[in-house]
Amino acid sequence: MTTNSILDLIGNTPVVELQHFSTNPEVRILAKLEGNNPGGSLKDRPVLAMFRDAEERGVLKPGAQLLEATSGNTGIALAMIAALRGYRFRAVMAESASIERRKVMKMFGADIVLTDAAGGTNLAIKTAQQMLSEDPSWVNLNQFENSANPRSHEETTGPEILRDVPDVTHVVAGMGTGGTLTGLSAFMHRQAPQVKVVGVEPIAGSKIQGLRNMAAYTPGIFSFDNLDVTLRMTEDAPAFGIAREIYRKEGISVGISCGAALWGAMELARTLESGVIVVIFPDRGDRYASTALFE
Repeated sequence: MTTNSILDLIGNTPVVELQHFSTNPEVRILAKLEGNNPGGSLKDRPVLAMFRDAEERGVLKPGAQLLEATSGNTGIALAMIAALRGYRFRAVMAESASIERRKVMKMFGADIVLTDAAGGTNLAIKTAQQMLSEDPSWVNLNQFENSANPRSHEETTGPEILRDVPDVTHVVAGMGTGGTLTGLSAFMHRQAPQVKVVGVEPIAGSKIQGLRNMAAYTPGIFSFDNLDVTLRMTEDAPAFGIAREIYRKEGISVGISCGAALWGAMELARTLESGVIVVIFPDRGDRYASTALFE
């Protein structure tokens, strides 16, 4: 396959059946490997959609400068596409975000503003909002409120799953901005209502980068009403442990949130008589080498 742009390679990610993690012999668990996107995560999809939408509406013009609060993966996708499009990009993120993510963003030419780790992504969001109010020349695509975010999954991720796994019964994904779950829910409820969409919510104050507990702040694009099932974690530890096991048992490079999503799929499998679960693995593990995942 040849292409004129790396952006043409976003999407159509592979699906692999996991051989060692089903907790029910009558349930298959397959993983959709979003870490195979050019920017290394699922966030390439919504970010490309948000860029295209903003350019079509005239919000983004040549020489524009972008500002976005991010836990890392969105920032990498924004930095990558901004570099290709000729825009300046500044990321606002908690200092607890892995050093690898920061370095990748800087390699793409991004500026980074770090906020106190204790405040997490919520503080990064507030800081970005304050910066925008002080200097309105910045353009904020706002992944937490932008309808192009879930629409990207409704138009690409959902159809790919149904195409590649036509007998799917459940789709499981972690809660971050809510864009993935909202888009998948919209598509499945319309095109395949028998498929149940399941969200995995971490604990309040979770250290799982990329996921969020919705109690403190619920993004405008997300509603629990869109989900068929919500599974709530009571601790972070299973996400780290399962992610390490994925490396060793399946040979797949994954991030911490992949472990959380698979925890949800395993819990769900225990409750089913039979089924085919597709779990979204949002990213890969190389950007977590400095974190507790690799200890």
